[in-house]
Amino acid sequence: MTDTAPRPTLEAVAARAGVSRATVSRVVNGSHGVRERLAERVRRAVEELGYVPNQAARSLVTKRHDAVAVIVAEPETRVFADPFFARQLRGISKELTAHDNQLVLLLTEDRDDHVRVGRYLAGGHVDGALVFSLHIDDPLPQLIQRAGLPTVYGGRPDWNGGQGGVSYVDSDNRGGARDAVRHLLGLGRGRIAHITGALDQTAAVDRLDGFRDVMAGADPRLVAEGDFTPAGGERAMRRLLERCPDLDAVFAANDLMAAGALRVLREHGRRVPDDVAVVGFDDMLPIAEQTDPPLTTVRQDIEEMGRLMTRLLLRDLDGTGTPSEAGSDGVILPTTLVRRASA
Repeated sequence: MTDTAPRPTLEAVAARAGVSRATVSRVVNGSHGVRERLAERVRRAVEELGYVPNQAARSLVTKRHDAVAVIVAEPETRVFADPFFARQLRGISKELTAHDNQLVLLLTEDRDDHVRVGRYLAGGHVDGALVFSLHIDDPLPQLIQRAGLPTVYGGRPDWNGGQGGVSYVDSDNRGGARDAVRHLLGLGRGRIAHITGALDQTAAVDRLDGFRDVMAGADPRLVAEGDFTPAGGERAMRRLLERCPDLDAVFAANDLMAAGALRVLREHGRRVPDDVAVVGFDDMLPIAEQTDPPLTTVRQDIEEMGRLMTRLLLRDLDGTGTPSEAGSDGVILPTTLVRRASA
């Protein structure tokens, strides 16, 4: 066995810096009121000794845990298979790391998971929460509200009847869908179908509304519900070909479903884009570039959504954001149509 060197203490740092223990405590906890010359001596002593603050003791002083719960309202099989979640988590993780905060990932699949997450949030383990991929009947907003945690949501909320006071970040799903359908009309396509996402999520509803904004009065058989997965896109595409074999374009509510639709069209001998033009949503690389043919799609900056959600939450926790920065009525990020070979 080897002896482990004792951890440096506040007293050791104070002795090295030639200041009081209270001064060291204020510097390492980020408090104000210490002259820069003294603060620099403390920081130098901390680095020389390798002092690491005791998080439990620090939390007693700062009332902060420097930890944020990231709650994804999906089962782990979906989260780890869909690159959308990886991108959003990457943006969140980068921003939290830059501010020396820990990410605590919580996934919910069934009622027991909701109870567990609600109990954890109410236990005071984290400073706030970032939540995305909510479904319309999800109990999470109520559980979070009861826990009293500052929260920013990814995606437009629908549980408060459209009232303000809920912080969220979303993309212009409806406007992006309109751009996709207008592009297909501009190509001379007249029988444009839509594969929706899961309609218990607001992103899917908004994209369907955008489709209907442009295709008012379209044959209802040209709309088939999917679930944001490749298999869901395949099933929806088969239904559409059975109902409307003369369709000449498809707008899918995400790139994964568009990839599934492309496979079914190929199986049925339909050439893309000659016979059927296809547009997706997300610009999920490398998927959109590696489909056959490469996919025309609507780009949303998923990683930036994660970063912005995190910045808004941290500003709220620090009390440094203005009401608009805190996202009290939501922040909507623009989308862009990216043209490739499929349409």
